[in-house]
Amino acid sequence: FELCVGSTKMLRLTSKSLRIPRKAVFSAMNGFRENKFFAQNDVAVRSFSSEPEKPHSKKGLWNKMFGVDSNIAPETFKSRWLMVVPAFATHMAIGSPWAWSIMADVITREKGFVTSAAADWTMMESAFPLSIVFLVLGLSASVVGKWQMKVGARHAIALSAAAFGGGCVMGAAGIHFHSLPMLYAGYGCMAGTGLGLAYTPPVQTLLQWFPDKKGLASGLTIAGFGSGALVFSPAVQYLMKKFSKLPEYLGPSNQFSTQLMDGKLFADVNGALVEVVQAGSAELAKIPYTLSEGLYVVGTGSTGASEALAVMGAAYFAVMMGSAMTLFKPHPNYVAPVAEVTPGKTRYVAPVPAREISLDEAMRQPQFYLLGTSFFCLATGGMGMFSVAKPMMSEVFSAALPALVTSSFAASFILMLSAGNLGGRLAWAAVSDAIGRRKTLMIFTAGSIPLYLFLPSMVDSVVATGSSMPLYAFCASTTLAISMMGGVYAILPAYEADLFGTRFAGAVHGRMLLFSSLAALTGPTLLINLRSISEKAAINDLLTKVSPEKFMETFGTPIENAMDLLSAKVLTINKLLALAPPGTLDPTPHLYDTTMYALSGMMAVAFVAHGMVRPVSAGPSAMDVAAVAKGQVVDVTGKVISDETKADK
Repeated sequence: FELCVGSTKMLRLTSKSLRIPRKAVFSAMNGFRENKFFAQNDVAVRSFSSEPEKPHSKKGLWNKMFGVDSNIAPETFKSRWLMVVPAFATHMAIGSPWAWSIMADVITREKGFVTSAAADWTMMESAFPLSIVFLVLGLSASVVGKWQMKVGARHAIALSAAAFGGGCVMGAAGIHFHSLPMLYAGYGCMAGTGLGLAYTPPVQTLLQWFPDKKGLASGLTIAGFGSGALVFSPAVQYLMKKFSKLPEYLGPSNQFSTQLMDGKLFADVNGALVEVVQAGSAELAKIPYTLSEGLYVVGTGSTGASEALAVMGAAYFAVMMGSAMTLFKPHPNYVAPVAEVTPGKTRYVAPVPAREISLDEAMRQPQFYLLGTSFFCLATGGMGMFSVAKPMMSEVFSAALPALVTSSFAASFILMLSAGNLGGRLAWAAVSDAIGRRKTLMIFTAGSIPLYLFLPSMVDSVVATGSSMPLYAFCASTTLAISMMGGVYAILPAYEADLFGTRFAGAVHGRMLLFSSLAALTGPTLLINLRSISEKAAINDLLTKVSPEKFMETFGTPIENAMDLLSAKVLTINKLLALAPPGTLDPTPHLYDTTMYALSGMMAVAFVAHGMVRPVSAGPSAMDVAAVAKGQVVDVTGKVISDETKADK
């Protein structure tokens, strides 16, 4: 390669003159290209080849389409913006789990249809696939990082298409057969592995195409991940309506004698006991169908959820395979265009790390864990919000604003959050290129504290005044908070490149996604458990105000058995309110208050952790210094050298 200043050649090196492999020459050349100092001072790196590179010996259709050689773009290909399309499409497909709360809400009443039957899954069980899929995403991405660099992006994305599409189909079978293990293994583990295989390769590829716009490159790719819910949500709702079957309606509740047996509600129909669910106006308002209040026979209807998920799985397989066939990394001779600088105008220059830091060494740096802690806290809030978005909107606001907050409004709330997730990944990525990754993440951590802290006050305002304005403020605040979570996903690869260099950016980011896995477990679990604690406290408070005689007359069992009815999904806050004295306040809107305060506290932790992040030193790490102090010898990666001959050298 040649190092040139303007049109003057300053240096000409070949693999033969350096006595090192061609691959090492190309690595050095790319390192020069990605140096911001060179880009701003009209220093260019151009490559030449005295002999063509030998092709790999492996043959066959698979290697022709997805082998290592297939990843490299032709030397004449310069349209780097075209590479955004397959990268974006891949992330759009694997980003569909962000809208899982649409499915989670529906499959909690797969048997009962209008409301949950005794055999139906709880919200915790139905929302758990979201935690599993993002948990496996982080675990698999951290494990396969080096393998992805070896086989290339096309190979990894093709395997991901099979894993993710197949996982959706297997998850659909789990819903159809009402098998939680099959749902978790399919949509959770198998599809989650697909996410891990396909998450970092498109990011790494675009970083190579856009070394001058690293924030934009990662933002454009990961914006697709945020847009997944915008496609999945309306598509799966349409498909569920298409495949749904309405349940058998028995009639009004007062026309049948009912009894509770083994946690199930039965109605006496012509001398035979039939398992039923009882649906009132509050339950029917949460579903997108016009049905009558009364009793419905369990197991006679179908939500269409399994068929819808299977169709989406097949569609995602096709999209991802198409992306795998059209994604290329730059040819070694590719030179990225240098951005023009307007005279007299200053612009942000990304920091250049003192050295390229390998994955193993990055894992020994405190910056990795401080940045990961901030990432974990921000992701926990967003994932928790997404996991319960639809039921939360219905529970908190439907009683105060029944005409406005319908089932369709709750579904639109998910679309709003998804738009914030997508917009944040694009907008905040551009902001980070303008002001820097550190300042942008400081905005996220500091700004998220009041956003979560004041959400309960907005709920209070809606309940007290009946006005829709605080509701819109609630939606805007949560959307802004979600945009910051999306933003941290978008700028994180570029932030890692600023700290640790670009050479191992894919592998380092894959390991960083372990914090996303932890957030996937913590976020939904935290919100649902805190909500469950608040619900039980509210029910216990209402039980003290309900007459035991009325309770016995309504439920056919003493009030002491209330917790058994709650476990059987027969007892709800709405049914207790109907028995409570007039003027009793509905506690439902405040079931999520404690979760919002907890999330605000986590944002404060993120603010403190990120404030401690500093650039990685040019010298050895603190652990390396400690090793030397013990009389040990370490190499440039920090690995202790035990062999005396090698140590002397």
